Amino acid sequence: MSKHGYLIDMDGVIYRGSELIPGADRFVNQLLDRETPFFFLTNNSQRTRRDVATKLQRMGIRAEEKHIFTCAMATARFLAKQKPGGTAYVIGEGGLLNALHANGYSIVDSDPDYVVVGEGRTLTFEMAEHATRMIVKGARLIATNMDPNCPTHHGLRPGCGAIVAMLEAATGVKAFSLGKPSPIMMRAARKELGLSADECTVIGDTMETDILGGVQMGCQTILVLTGGTKREDLEHFAYRPDRVVDSIADLYDDGRVATKDAARVKNPLKSLRTDDLILGSVELTIGCSGDHHTDATLSSSPS
Repeated sequence: MSKHGYLIDMDGVIYRGSELIPGADRFVNQLLDRETPFFFLTNNSQRTRRDVATKLQRMGIRAEEKHIFTCAMATARFLAKQKPGGTAYVIGEGGLLNALHANGYSIVDSDPDYVVVGEGRTLTFEMAEHATRMIVKGARLIATNMDPNCPTHHGLRPGCGAIVAMLEAATGVKAFSLGKPSPIMMRAARKELGLSADECTVIGDTMETDILGGVQMGCQTILVLTGGTKREDLEHFAYRPDRVVDSIADLYDDGRVATKDAARVKNPLKSLRTDDLILGSVELTIGCSGDHHTDATLSSSPS
């Protein structure tokens, strides 16, 4: 049997807020015990790989830094390849700043090559005004992701996409985004695991990011219903996941590799009905015509 690996979203899949989703630890432990390659993918650029791994460990997940792939990493690696040794004005926090420094970038307050926007709670109107003037003068606008909001214990707060939308409206310049569902981030993570598209399954709770990104790459996709998507929401999308499960716990000891051929195999999980399997993969080729697009550097060193 050929090797197979996973790109796994976290919030809404592994945990909700600070609460572990029941059974998520068993599924991850099974991947580790079987030496199955995987990454946890996150569009949150606030935390470093170590910070994310520590959060997971405190929830009982045996994660290490090497299992984490963030949009901050994808952004910094992409910029380092586009313009080595460049400069950036950053609206964001530690995870993004550390990733940029680790990839040879300097953080400046004037005349940057790029204005880079990430997650964070430190935004002031003065920072937005400063960034606007830099973009008008020619700095390129980069978004770590385009998520419009972020869930917190107290409800939603504006996300990176909301900040970027303000800068786009003020300058008339469209941002280039590196986070999910960008094929740049997802293909870089997949290639770092040493997997082809046919050997990779994307697990997520959001159709617009995780599942769309997997479909665009030609990977298998599994939608879990423990996050923001309901089963009835699927009818509103032109693309579909290959499989829908109530929770990532349903994948524990599943006994099958999630490939196109596997959909023809009888599911050993009693909790999964036949209509949970969606046969016939939809493949989109937007920005995903092979592996010839510019990718982030595939170094495995912590960012």
